[in-house]
Amino acid sequence: MEFYTLEESMDICLGKKGTPHRDQFETELAAEIEAWRIGQAVREQRKKQNLTQKQLGEKVGVGVAQISKIENGHASTLALINRVFRALGATSGSLDFGKLGKVALW
Repeated sequence: MEFYTLEESMDICLGKKGTPHRDQFETELAAEIEAWRIGQAVREQRKKQNLTQKQLGEKVGVGVAQISKIENGHASTLALINRVFRALGATSGSLDFGKLGKVALW
């Protein structure tokens, strides 16, 4: 049985670093991680304020399902993320997307 390092496995499955397929994978992975981090921040702040998902949804004007999706890192629009942050009283309106740059929400 032969063993491979993670880097070797990625090279085999996705191609070497710098290839289009590998770059696309790494870009998509970074975006998913960032969405997850945003969701965790929303959940943490909501819980600190003793709000249920329903209560936050009512403040934002969306249903529980949409708040749940955001908290679980599923795609949402920047406009909705902006409304959620404002509803939670966020004082800073910028998101850092790493290689993709920063986005100012307000």
